[in-house]
Amino acid sequence: MSDPSKLSARYTTMVVATISLIVLTCVAFMVPVPYVRMQPGPAYDTLGNFDGKPMFTFGDDVKTYPTTGSLDFTTVRVGGPDARLSLAGAVVAYFDGDKAVVPKDLIYPENETAKQSTAESAAQLSGSKDSSRVAALRAAGYTVNGRPSVAGLVKGGAAEKLLKVGDVFTAVDGTKVATPDQVVKAVGTHKPGQTVRLTVERKGKSVDVPVVTRADAKDKKTPRVGITIGETYQYPIKIDNNVGRSIGGPSAGTMFALAIYDKLTPGSLTGGKKIAGTGEMTPDGTVGPIGGIRQKMAGAANKGATIFLVPAANCGEATDGDDDGLKLVKISTLKDAISSLEKLAKDPDAKVPSCS
Repeated sequence: MSDPSKLSARYTTMVVATISLIVLTCVAFMVPVPYVRMQPGPAYDTLGNFDGKPMFTFGDDVKTYPTTGSLDFTTVRVGGPDARLSLAGAVVAYFDGDKAVVPKDLIYPENETAKQSTAESAAQLSGSKDSSRVAALRAAGYTVNGRPSVAGLVKGGAAEKLLKVGDVFTAVDGTKVATPDQVVKAVGTHKPGQTVRLTVERKGKSVDVPVVTRADAKDKKTPRVGITIGETYQYPIKIDNNVGRSIGGPSAGTMFALAIYDKLTPGSLTGGKKIAGTGEMTPDGTVGPIGGIRQKMAGAANKGATIFLVPAANCGEATDGDDDGLKLVKISTLKDAISSLEKLAKDPDAKVPSCS
């Protein structure tokens, strides 16, 4: 006959174990971890429409050519800086081949808010639009001139209240400047604490702005005025990129540039195929690496793409897993991408640079 005290002890142990399991499960679902989830986002055809409007529109006097197929830029859905990913959610995403879990501090700076992240992403998209427009026009044979300008102001920097974003540099200490490098070198001839006279064009007027330089935080001998220098371009023709603020970041640049080039040059760059890709684009046509390549490949495959353009620096990650049925074409420059697509348009089996 069973001992009632032993049964009671066994029953108590089972109850405690069950309650503990329930508590641990709740903790797993409720306690956030310092990670964010990345998953495939939608793909958008740069040769088509965005929110019911052509993605690219051109001036009435600009000659454009018919296009076929599609050139999709791909996106990634990422939890925002304020998102709370539970341990259970992280585990589930980890074992999903189309998703990734990465440390939050790799995506967002410490203490960055959702509003700040959105503003930064919008600024990156704006820069991507400009860079891709310049690169595409130059590839299509147009001359695009740039002028050094103020792209950003360092908070609390020497020039924060003296210069404005968009100011175009025309001279430093009375000497004309035409490139960002010339501005940097001219400022660099001073010692920290000395005044540099910056002449800028602002709203069509020439303005002299004296700025007292400050020492660089890491190199006390290097003078700084607290600005980010970029370029303002003079475009020979009118091109509007109509991608709205619902998309952010710089990684659509390569596909933007290819779409502009395709519309400005005779013949179809795609050969009627559904092509997708990604990559930052610089004004000189260099393709830069991006994040979330695996998720972008999955998004492209979901949209029916057969060819995917991969920045050369992302090839290792792109081939670390299933290729999703995509032909992975390695690109380092806009010229590379154009050349490979032209070959594939003529011959689907043409030999082009590949990640594999």
